[in-house]
Amino acid sequence: MQNRKIKRFIYRVRHEYVTMNNIVLVIAAVIAISWAWASVLAVQRNYALQREVDDKRRQEQLIELQTENLAYEQHYYQSREYQTLEVKRRLGLAELGEKVIILPPNSAAAKASDDSEQTTAVAAPTETAAPPPLQQWMNFLFGGSRRG
Repeated sequence: MQNRKIKRFIYRVRHEYVTMNNIVLVIAAVIAISWAWASVLAVQRNYALQREVDDKRRQEQLIELQTENLAYEQHYYQSREYQTLEVKRRLGLAELGEKVIILPPNSAAAKASDDSEQTTAVAAPTETAAPPPLQQWMNFLFGGSRRG
């Protein structure tokens, strides 16, 4: 009885499902899926390569800017202005008509005065105590700024 059911099932599958139309349809579906998968992989690869190219271009621009900056610095260091500033700074020399003033270090009173000015400028204004929550709700609901 079971042998007969199995044979009947196999016969039915062969004649209803394994037909030439279904085989061609499956092959076409496999080809379409493989083509779509290959397209997705190609797009993904191209995206990664384009990202690398963009990174390389950004690096190239950065290096060009750095070389330009170094060229400007080199030009500045070779300039007469820089050389005179360095001579003045390192050797304490002055040009004709210039006077060099050497100031003594600040006294303790001046430092204390500076510190007190900084702390008063930084200190936040004092706030009054917030009203109790019930009063806050009353102010919110009835639109008043009652303080009680």
